[in-house]
Amino acid sequence: MKPETWRELLAQYRAIAVIRSPNLELGKQMATAIYNGGIRLIEITWNSDRPTELISKLCSELPNCTIGAGTLLTREDVHQAVDSGAEFLFTPHTNPGLIEAARKLDIPMIPGAFSPTEIVNAWQAGASCVKVFPISTLGGVAYVKSLQGPLGEIPLIPTGGVTLKNAEAFIQAGAIAVGLSSELFPPALLSEQNWQAIAKQAEILTQQLAKI
Repeated sequence: MKPETWRELLAQYRAIAVIRSPNLELGKQMATAIYNGGIRLIEITWNSDRPTELISKLCSELPNCTIGAGTLLTREDVHQAVDSGAEFLFTPHTNPGLIEAARKLDIPMIPGAFSPTEIVNAWQAGASCVKVFPISTLGGVAYVKSLQGPLGEIPLIPTGGVTLKNAEAFIQAGAIAVGLSSELFPPALLSEQNWQAIAKQAEILTQQLAKI
């Protein structure tokens, strides 16, 4: 997938659901629930149970979704993720070597960055977008808004502190999209496996962002 196509998807859907699951079947159920709520961009973290198998299953069973991999740390992780069917890649850090490896595979790479210097370095190294993480530590919506003046040409995806209540504000502040994990999967609902309620969480989010 070309970076331009990836950014078009982000501008269309605005939200990426991040799934970190200790159990393969649970991860599949989590993905299905948020799919039923309208989410179409799903990231499976590499520290989930059998991530390659989960990504492969979701690519087959949720054909209208774009499935990616996250928390990648090495070149081997990158290649395994792509081989399993991942269509976009997230890392928690900025590593020019991993960005270049993804570019050679024509796969969007979204590295994590903290400061303006890290954000610019990631972008200049060839990142498709930059993950601003953890956004709760950095000042939330105000931080994203403050970056727009000097760095407005860099597409940013805040994660690590995005909620149903502030997701819309992040987009309005200039983020191209947001990433959410625990907010979509409250521990109580997850332990009860209340998939209908989890689907409702996703539906609320997608409806909010569709208005922008």
